[in-house]
Amino acid sequence: MKIIGVIPARMGSSRFPNKPLALIHGMPMVEHCFHRTRMALGNDAVYVATCDKVIAVHIKAIGGKAVMTSEMHTRATTRTAEAMDLIEIAQKQLFDIVVMVQGDEPLIDPEVISEMIKAFEDEAVEIVNVMSRLHSHDQFIDKNNVKVVVDKNSNALYFSREPIPSPWHGLAGLPMYMQTGVIAFRRSTLLEYNQMPETRLEQIESIDMNRVLENGGSIRMLLTESKTIGVDTAQELQDAAVILKSDPVMLKYLTR
Repeated sequence: MKIIGVIPARMGSSRFPNKPLALIHGMPMVEHCFHRTRMALGNDAVYVATCDKVIAVHIKAIGGKAVMTSEMHTRATTRTAEAMDLIEIAQKQLFDIVVMVQGDEPLIDPEVISEMIKAFEDEAVEIVNVMSRLHSHDQFIDKNNVKVVVDKNSNALYFSREPIPSPWHGLAGLPMYMQTGVIAFRRSTLLEYNQMPETRLEQIESIDMNRVLENGGSIRMLLTESKTIGVDTAQELQDAAVILKSDPVMLKYLTR
């Protein structure tokens, strides 16, 4: 399979402006995402997709590849789809799998990315999305954390910023899963997504993948026991820094 990794990132986040270049242990957050993705896919297969020249300049300065995309995107997935199209045109080849690692996922484990790719050995799988566990009531009710419920085959049933399933009977034994911004697509599925108009539940929740579910698609959720944080606030940036302080993966690329 021909695989590329795309890291969508933009400076204009409404909840945390300029966050891609916010420093974690002296390194911009988007650079952490870049190194961790290239450790799984290889340096030549990873691109940062952005509408901001300052991000592109930084990535190129560290030996990475950047693709300039439209400023009009409201979803990371559509930015990723545009980047894939531009890369295919430039390289004059088509890819089979596109791995999207959003530029605010600095804790993603490269081994988890490799596991995602293995999931496509099942021909029925069109999309693979990593999820992790939430361990407290505060994490469960935090609207910055996108929750997901799955069926018995680990396919997503619904994504919400509300706590699902309902904790009205208490938290004991409750499957509290958080979606991450790490999603892999078959090429044809990503193109189909990009052609679909935004859906009502996608807009209400502000969650890309509800567009897939509302149109009858299937998303295989891959559980990781690794800690993940999609950084949306300054506090979450600090939380990520604390976790990364003892992270063996970071040590590998900080000492390159």
